[in-house]
Amino acid sequence: METAASNYKVGNEKLIRVTEKAANKLASLLQQKGNPNGALRLAVVGGGCSGLQYAMDLVEGPKERDILVPTSSVRIVVDPKSALFVSGSVLDYSEDLQKGGFKVTNPNAVAHCSCGESFAV
Repeated sequence: METAASNYKVGNEKLIRVTEKAANKLASLLQQKGNPNGALRLAVVGGGCSGLQYAMDLVEGPKERDILVPTSSVRIVVDPKSALFVSGSVLDYSEDLQKGGFKVTNPNAVAHCSCGESFAV
C-alpha cells in the first residue's frame, strides 16, 4: 500500500490538465473505493505497438519523488520519469461504448498505434 510521503513536489496544470468530465469521474471512482482523498497515478510504461503506453491506478497519494498535481476536486500523481513524457497533456473521460474511459491527449506524442492505446515520442 502506498502512503503519502513528505518528499514530493507539487506540480500544476502545465504538467497535466484534467477536464471537468475526467475530474467528476475520478472523484466518483475514489468515492466508490472509499478513498475520496486518494489520487490517480498516471505513469508511462514501455509496451504497446508504438513503444509507450499509459498506466493508471488509484492510489492513496504521492510517493517519494513523485509530482502531485492538485486539480479541480481531485489529485493526479506522476513519477518524475513519466512527467517527462506527459508534460502539457490533458486527461479527459469519455462514456463512448467502444473507445470510452480515461484518455490522455499528449502534445509530445509523434506517433500513435491504430488501436489508440500506445504512442511514441
